[in-house]
Amino acid sequence: MAFYDRLFDALGLRDWCSGAGDGGPMTMAELLARSSGTESDPAPVPFWQTPFPSLDELNTACPAIGRTRDMTDGVENAFLAIKDPLKVVLDPLTQPLSWALNGSLELFQTIPWFVLIPLLGLLVWVASRSWALVGFVAGSFLFLAFIDHYSYAVQTLSIIFVCTLICVALGVPIGIAMSRSDAVQKSTIPVLDMLQTLPTFVYLIPLIFLFSVTEPKLYGIAIILYAIVPVIRLTDLGIRLVDKDVIEAADAFGMSDRQKLYGVQIPLALPNIMAGVNQTIMMSLAMVVIASLVSAPGLGVLVLRGIRNLELGVGLVSGFGIVLLAVLLDRVTKAALGRINASQKA
Repeated sequence: MAFYDRLFDALGLRDWCSGAGDGGPMTMAELLARSSGTESDPAPVPFWQTPFPSLDELNTACPAIGRTRDMTDGVENAFLAIKDPLKVVLDPLTQPLSWALNGSLELFQTIPWFVLIPLLGLLVWVASRSWALVGFVAGSFLFLAFIDHYSYAVQTLSIIFVCTLICVALGVPIGIAMSRSDAVQKSTIPVLDMLQTLPTFVYLIPLIFLFSVTEPKLYGIAIILYAIVPVIRLTDLGIRLVDKDVIEAADAFGMSDRQKLYGVQIPLALPNIMAGVNQTIMMSLAMVVIASLVSAPGLGVLVLRGIRNLELGVGLVSGFGIVLLAVLLDRVTKAALGRINASQKA
């Protein structure tokens, strides 16, 4: 007898439970129990070991109640039912992302190494005004080229470039809207909490059903959803932390809301926004490695190869390359943030 049989008998629901049929295919645990002969005569359960009334436990006593597998099957069937209409809407909206990712990959790989590395050094100089950092970046890419990891590193860099630009282009306006409206902030924060706490692999599950594994937008959307949260949160926080006295002074000068936003709030919030960009870049890099499972090119492919083939050296060296890229991007963005802070204090 199942533990909750008496409960359904006391509620007068036995006829309803008995008319539910066999309740679908048996689970492996049920098959093992039947084959071992323990199903028909289970041992009595002490009161202090009362099982929680979960779906599976209640289904044992009343087959009319669905099991956990029925619930998960329902979620899957509901998603599959809306997959085709959703794909019709999302395909044209997300196709530019595939074009951008393919174009960036082609551009970064077409530029010769002796042109791209100096261009990266020039960009680092503009951002940091540090010759030491320029030398570190150039030396790191030359090292990656020396060990034949340059093309993989450039692929990873191109993906991060595109995804970070999109995250900033979408995240900063959303953060501004959150800072200007408490209602928008309250409605957006639960979504951001979900995106920030959802395991990285879970991002890929619905996208695999919606898009082909060969489409770059599959991993592009996953990276953007995972990495966009910091720039949104810190943009909102930075604008809300602008001194109220400064806002009152801007009002006294008769500045419009638009003028206050672009002339006062965003410049003063720029350190926080840049900190959000820094975190977005780091999270993009982390997700690029996971996205190699769904055909994302770059150093993550080598990491995946090392795991699949148990090639310890390949995995460790490519992992070191990812760490090197992370350090480079982190140092450059922090140097740019330091220059912004110094200019505001001057």
